[in-house]
Amino acid sequence: MSSVNKGLRKIDVRLKWDPSPLGEPPRHLDIVAAIYSMDDLHGRPVYVVHYDSRSPDGTINMTRHSQTGQGFGFVEVMVLELDRLASSYGRVVVGVVIHQDRGRRTFGAIENAAVVVVEGYTELLADDFTLVASSTATTVGEFSRLSSGEWEFHEMIRGFDSDPLAFTQEMGGVEQSGPDGAPGTSSAGAA
Repeated sequence: MSSVNKGLRKIDVRLKWDPSPLGEPPRHLDIVAAIYSMDDLHGRPVYVVHYDSRSPDGTINMTRHSQTGQGFGFVEVMVLELDRLASSYGRVVVGVVIHQDRGRRTFGAIENAAVVVVEGYTELLADDFTLVASSTATTVGEFSRLSSGEWEFHEMIRGFDSDPLAFTQEMGGVEQSGPDGAPGTSSAGAA
């Protein structure tokens, strides 16, 4: 599924996963957003928002965070107020990363994981990480500013074999092809 939605204003990115079985270390997933300037849309992010940070202008925030997956429904939520972002920003890439502090874990090892991207009652994306089951991090979508100033959304499921820090620097790079040559399913961090 590839979607384009224009004129977006306030977005929720919601994440859920099942907690670890009794006796196993916690599974910790995070939503991450990287913000890029109009002058360097695919370079280094101007700043990154995750569970431990927010945007300097308060336009992108974590409103709900979990380090274990415990809770009902979506246990982690990031809100992006795109209509309030300064005009110097032209692109926002959103992804999900698995913390690797207790051994390597991939999306295939995380039960009932899912992410949705919504504006109000409109679902822009729903994904269960099946395409990136062997990855430790993935982008899920990008928001791009049009010349009119409006924002549009594009689905961008692309797997990485990265830890959280490396992922924040790689996630907005130019999209690469996956092992099968198909765009959008690469393990970009594995190279």
